Amino acid sequence: MKKIVFLIITLLNISKINSQEVIYTKIDSYELNTARNVQIYVPKSYEKDAEKEYPLAVVLDGAILFDIYTANAKLFAKTDKAPEQIIIGITMNESAKQRNKDCMYNKVTSLPTAESEKFYRFIRSEVLDYMEENYRISPFKTIVGNTLTGNFINYFFIENNPGFNAFININPSYALDMPEGIYSKASALKSEDAYHYYLCNGDYNSKKRKISIENVNTKLETVENEAFNYKYKIFDHTSKIATIGQAIPDAFAFIFDIYSAISKEEFDKNIKDLSPADAIAYLENKYVDIEYLFGSDLKIRERDIYAIEGIILDKENGDFLNEFGSMIMRLFPESPIGDYYVGQYFEKAKKYKRAITHYKNGYAKISTENQEEADGYYQNIERVLGKMDGSIPDEEAPADEEEKE
Repeated sequence: MKKIVFLIITLLNISKINSQEVIYTKIDSYELNTARNVQIYVPKSYEKDAEKEYPLAVVLDGAILFDIYTANAKLFAKTDKAPEQIIIGITMNESAKQRNKDCMYNKVTSLPTAESEKFYRFIRSEVLDYMEENYRISPFKTIVGNTLTGNFINYFFIENNPGFNAFININPSYALDMPEGIYSKASALKSEDAYHYYLCNGDYNSKKRKISIENVNTKLETVENEAFNYKYKIFDHTSKIATIGQAIPDAFAFIFDIYSAISKEEFDKNIKDLSPADAIAYLENKYVDIEYLFGSDLKIRERDIYAIEGIILDKENGDFLNEFGSMIMRLFPESPIGDYYVGQYFEKAKKYKRAITHYKNGYAKISTENQEEADGYYQNIERVLGKMDGSIPDEEAPADEEEKE
């Protein structure tokens, strides 16, 4: 049932894309000595912020993959699971032989043919230059290919300086020597870089292709390199065409994992054993990376703040409540949450005057319509007042000299 609903949403998004937000144009190519038809999707928000940059996706087999990729991009962005993207689809079906001419490889050397070498340079220089000259593009770029074009996109991966950060390989028809080239490159990537490599396979593929993809997976599973992020997905009991619609959203979830709010898996893997200082640093660095890679000036989500709350409260006697609360006040100045944590910090330290100041500041930020929250928050003020006049016993150490003053 969930798959049916997802398919309906995707189809509705595709119909909206075709009628509203796609530019059909041509790129004049020196390399190809002709003009190539392309489709370009630009999010509606592009005109609203003259400074914002967008990740770029280059989609080969545009006639087949462009609409599906774009529909998923819209859906993931709308649900805050991925940044908005600018997407260019390259049409490769102008003639019956066009696709082979663009992407075929030499069966002996596994290298591009003379004609496909031109298509490679067309994308590497002309398409990327065209998009960067005409649109605000962030550093993060994705390239997508299927079967023959799935092999072709790997020529960009194995080059000295890959022009893309993410590679979506849908049932690729690998050239004979390509697996070794991919493995060598994945192992040699520099640690300061980060690349995502998505690969899918299934029983719908021919025996030869299925084995070839399995062999690549066997190699890539052994790569130990923090710069190489890899996911392999098997889709059985389906068809080659159906896997396109399955692979793209699966690849999105993998590639844009850093953009999404902190999941239980991310918390358990990367955060739960951190100190309060390191947990705060992790959260801040996550959003610095999001802004740099995707051009998204995304404010730290409240749910991500709550994700690390337990670490701040439970470890090191709450000594980092002040830093945590100050960060929240900076990000959400209208919210009472930051004042609450800073108030907690000063209350624990027996600096009651400063604690009550923050509790009162937080109380003032609560809407008069939310009486229940206001009443609960006011209890903090009453508790501290009680500690100050002695009506509420405080068995901890006496207040420090600053508070006695």
